[in-house]
Amino acid sequence: MVKVEKKSMNKFTDKRVLVVGCARSGTGAANLLSFLGARVTITDRRPAEMLKAHLKGLKSSITVVTGEIPVELFESAELIVISPGVPLTIPEIISAMAAGVAVIGELELAYQVVMLAADRPANSRAVGVFGSETPPPHFTGITGTNGKSTVTTLVDLMYGAAGFNSLLGGNIGNALTEEILKCGKKTDLQGLDYIVAEISSFQLETISEFAPFIAAILNITPDHMDRYVSLQDYINAKFRIFEKQTKDGYLVLNADDQVLMKAFQEIRDDSSGPQVFFFSRQHEVKGVFVRDGLVYCSLPQLEVSELPLIALSEIRIKGVHNLENAMAAALIALLSGCPYQAIRDVLMSFSGLEHRLEYAGEVNGVQYINDSKGTNTGAVAMSLQSFSGPVVLIMGGSDKDSDFGVLKDVIGEKVSRLILLGEAAGKIKKALGDAVEMVVVGSLREAVLEAASQTIPGDTVLLSPACASFDMFVDFEDRGRQFKKIVKELAN
Repeated sequence: MVKVEKKSMNKFTDKRVLVVGCARSGTGAANLLSFLGARVTITDRRPAEMLKAHLKGLKSSITVVTGEIPVELFESAELIVISPGVPLTIPEIISAMAAGVAVIGELELAYQVVMLAADRPANSRAVGVFGSETPPPHFTGITGTNGKSTVTTLVDLMYGAAGFNSLLGGNIGNALTEEILKCGKKTDLQGLDYIVAEISSFQLETISEFAPFIAAILNITPDHMDRYVSLQDYINAKFRIFEKQTKDGYLVLNADDQVLMKAFQEIRDDSSGPQVFFFSRQHEVKGVFVRDGLVYCSLPQLEVSELPLIALSEIRIKGVHNLENAMAAALIALLSGCPYQAIRDVLMSFSGLEHRLEYAGEVNGVQYINDSKGTNTGAVAMSLQSFSGPVVLIMGGSDKDSDFGVLKDVIGEKVSRLILLGEAAGKIKKALGDAVEMVVVGSLREAVLEAASQTIPGDTVLLSPACASFDMFVDFEDRGRQFKKIVKELAN
């Protein structure tokens, strides 16, 4: 094992690399490449004035080009690293690929750098899992439509509780390349046991060598239909997470997700693919499942007999979707060699993430819940299943070409009043028809005040938009924090 030093990274030294996109993943990639000796140019169509916050963190050796970008810049590069928000279908990328330029994403770059630093085959691992030492570092990749951030965080906490040294990054908010550079500057990668990454479908579009030791797909519901031609196109992107895994790797799947399981059964290849384990609320499976109010684990391939892990009542995060998240994380941790007690301790203490069914306060006997991360219909449906009493639901925002009609039944059953805002308000209202009483408002503040005027003690006001936030807010975090601020002001 060697340190992350420029001399070790001859694959990138003096290479002409173009990084496309100046947000967090782009600047992380550019700085890591520059550190490794590459000749880096970073580009973004937005004017420099809009990118000040990101550009100020770039190394001085990096060339910055903003605004209109000549296609020659793409074709003259020896490697292009694109940010997740940049589709492979833009003309400049198509032209560069036709000219033979390699195009990868920030996730793939991080993986390649780690594999070079580790100086070992991509799929190697220790013999045995439980009670054995694993040569560092191994990738744990977690994808799916909903629950990624919660599961990724839980797994990282379980690794820590088990005494493993792990690095957390990816779509969860901190670029992997940025974290790897920090680690490489301070020490080396020798001490890392696991790199745990939340991974989006966009990031998986641009992998080539990426082969995680453990890959997990939590669920599949329609999302980002403004980017994908069809649901199958979206599924294909998600399934790339395990395409380079071998029998030495593990794949974790949600046995209760019919879309996921149907698609997987159609392409499953047990002859060369990874070992597959499942988590389920509804069935007793090879992996982790629920029976009589307890979570059990059964991992026969690893000589782990059926054993109770934790009672449902002991898991601190509540709701149907959080039970699935807890089981997925527990299964990943078990496959990684975490002891039972470390997993139990985390599940009994973890209170959840900000903007994910987060308790925002109580006003006049009414609970306010911030689920701003609920940016698709599947997330909203799962969130609504967590409530037994009347719910006033705040929905709307920037549409991702979603089919809001799929929510008609669950909203009709769970929601007493629907408050709509943002660009998608009209489309949602039309799709839901007479499922529930609806009102359209002009701002989030107006939505909260409207909800407050229509609720009684015992009700719940839920912000779960089923939409992106970019029509009215910086991001979903900005939307959630503004919601909490308004609730706090209401309470005072």
